[in-house]
Amino acid sequence: MTFFSRSTSLTTGALALAALLGLTPAQAAQLNLHNGGDVTSLDPQKLSGDWENRVSGDIFEGLMTEDAKAEPIPGAAESYTLSDDKTVYTFKIRADAKWSDGKPVTAGDFVFSFKRLMDPKNAAEYAYLQYPIKNAEGINTGKITDLDQLGVKAIDDKTLEITLERPTAYFLGALTHYTAYPLPEHLIKEKGDAWVQVGNIVTNGPYKPVEWVPGSHVLTEKNDQWHDAATLKIDSVKFFTLEDNAAALRRYRAGEFDVVTSFPTDQYQWLQENMPGQAHVAPFAGLYYYVVNSSKPPFDNAKVREALSMAINREVIGPKILGTGELPAYGWVPPGMANYDGPEVKVAWADLPYGEKLEKAKAMLTEAGYGPDKPLKVTLRYNTDDNHKRVAVAIASMWKPLGVDVDLVNTEVKVHYADLRQGSFEVARAGWLADYNDPDNFLNLLKGGVEMNYGQWSNAEFDKLLTDANADTDMAARAKLLKQAEKLAMDDTAAIPIYFYASRSVVSPKITGYEDNAFDIHRTRWLTKAE
Repeated sequence: MTFFSRSTSLTTGALALAALLGLTPAQAAQLNLHNGGDVTSLDPQKLSGDWENRVSGDIFEGLMTEDAKAEPIPGAAESYTLSDDKTVYTFKIRADAKWSDGKPVTAGDFVFSFKRLMDPKNAAEYAYLQYPIKNAEGINTGKITDLDQLGVKAIDDKTLEITLERPTAYFLGALTHYTAYPLPEHLIKEKGDAWVQVGNIVTNGPYKPVEWVPGSHVLTEKNDQWHDAATLKIDSVKFFTLEDNAAALRRYRAGEFDVVTSFPTDQYQWLQENMPGQAHVAPFAGLYYYVVNSSKPPFDNAKVREALSMAINREVIGPKILGTGELPAYGWVPPGMANYDGPEVKVAWADLPYGEKLEKAKAMLTEAGYGPDKPLKVTLRYNTDDNHKRVAVAIASMWKPLGVDVDLVNTEVKVHYADLRQGSFEVARAGWLADYNDPDNFLNLLKGGVEMNYGQWSNAEFDKLLTDANADTDMAARAKLLKQAEKLAMDDTAAIPIYFYASRSVVSPKITGYEDNAFDIHRTRWLTKAE
């Protein structure tokens, strides 16, 4: 599908809006944002990356949305009630909630959207994030064929009822995710798949897309039909595709970008000294890890996976390889996640001296049949990024004393994740940023049948522990079951956690309202740009 539109830097609509507000074009504030990867779609049910979330979260609004600190607040819904048994939510949709074509946003739009998300023929990658909804998993996996069995019902045009399988503490947070955005039923029924083309698309968020040039940028402007449009301080946003972080930083220094969403870590010291206050480095709920293809020999051998994991000197990666202090990860769930009290889960060998870890790793590979006369050959894939390359080169050198021959392969992000989804890899870099504040969001990545379980590790006991945990309304008992699942996965080296993320961005002094938060989400509606 080809997407094209006008190529002006400030669109006709934005100019008209500026004139209406009494602004000259020079006064109309456009946010120029380095967005990293290339956006694959404007359809919120066909997305998977944080770079796509930045666009989608500006142009759509779910029942719940995020405040400046990324905490859930009412969005398209003005209020909700919860039944005594905590399984039925009733949302009142704002009377003034409209699509950008002026048509009202209805409860039916949400019903339509959730059914489309769960319909197996649409193959939505992230549908499982909404499995707390009654019968969602059964429908999405084909066990239930009647979409009307989904626990989402329009009571009237402005009242939506959602019934859950069981009480779910994080459900309101899950509703901020793009899988829970409404879709314009009236437009999709008229245009089909062409509804997302610029010129056709309508959205219900603070902004609407007016230009999309794949490989270059997405341009949005204020949606004057949005219920709170009068509060917006930014008139338009240009999301630039650029995976070269060093080039992005150069363009920022030249004044072309207002925000850089990632920068080469070796520039951190320079930024602190020369552009004080502009580099933002903050802990946030994310995991950097390597997936190992458990379906391919010899990586189906847990000892081989464990040896590779044990030989990684995590303590030097954050402080020395990256230079921005990321915390070493010996477990799967980042520290500080909600609903997860109790001791942190770690692999049994986490606290051994590195030299001892290396010797144990060598012994495990020898036991698996590898050594100087028969080196283990590994292809390590990563998506194009200076920091990913830096980590991959360092880890390859850490594996070398084991007698491991590493072939490094890098590709652009869309190709990289397509390869992961198809299982076309041996070992590969991946990362996960929390979609909602609960350990379930991370542990699901290792569950059988979940598309994001790239390494295809499978363990029936692990899956049962997750299922049992989410059926337990006692949050302490639930956390205990989830920790058992995490320990089981780490003991079997289901994947290789490397470090817990720190967000790294550079923000112009012209921008105010940008608040560091644990989810690294910064919606444009909260920002102001001074000239």
